[in-house]
Amino acid sequence: MLTKNELKYYASLNQKKFRNKENKFIVEGVKVVGEALNSSFKCDTVFVTNQFFDENREHLQRIIKKNLRLEIIKNPEFLRLTDTINPQGIAAVFNKPAKTAKVIEKLNSRLVVCLENISDPGNLGTIIRNCDWFGIKEVLLTEDCADIYNPKTMRSAMGSIFHLNILNGIQIEKLSILKNNGYNIICTDLDGDNIYTYKPPVKSVVVFSNEASGPSGETIVISDKKITIPRVGHAESLNVACASAVILSIFTA
Repeated sequence: MLTKNELKYYASLNQKKFRNKENKFIVEGVKVVGEALNSSFKCDTVFVTNQFFDENREHLQRIIKKNLRLEIIKNPEFLRLTDTINPQGIAAVFNKPAKTAKVIEKLNSRLVVCLENISDPGNLGTIIRNCDWFGIKEVLLTEDCADIYNPKTMRSAMGSIFHLNILNGIQIEKLSILKNNGYNIICTDLDGDNIYTYKPPVKSVVVFSNEASGPSGETIVISDKKITIPRVGHAESLNVACASAVILSIFTA
């Protein structure tokens, strides 16, 4: 049975400082919890409402067979754990993965995506989902990106976070290591070359930056090429998550 102190503890994981302190995070929703349970991430506890338990007993058999801790709680208690207005009635807490020995020097995919200062959690999650769709396996995040374990990021990514190798806290200068390993650094920018007439190199790191501020000076200096989606209408800019889908479709065609 979940105690009041435990409920308070788990609810605190909606805040970044406690996620970092405890190295745990919350996911919610049938699909995302399911993706997480099928991943290598270690599950701490699964929470369901009384209604969800009554209506999804067969679905929960997999959790029960795994001998995972399953807590059935009242709806008001469940709402303290979630970040959505109309939650689906299932949430779970997972441990963050231990930092692996796989570092930037070991990356070997043909196409790597680097995200610089993507501060909006929704955009970050959507780009990660786009990467998953286009078969990108390795994603780099600079230190100023939003937290991938933010509930909004998790919802936008729709479980794709559990499919990719994501390296956090990367400094743009470190991309020089990949250049030495035969990668071309491709910067997306408004004044770049037309993506539709550009021929991607064999090995590329594509950098997507904050749509408001654009790529940093460090990114521009280290880049081998700047590319853009040509503007036809009068919009000031294109949402970075939308732009990532267009550009990745060209690079993976």
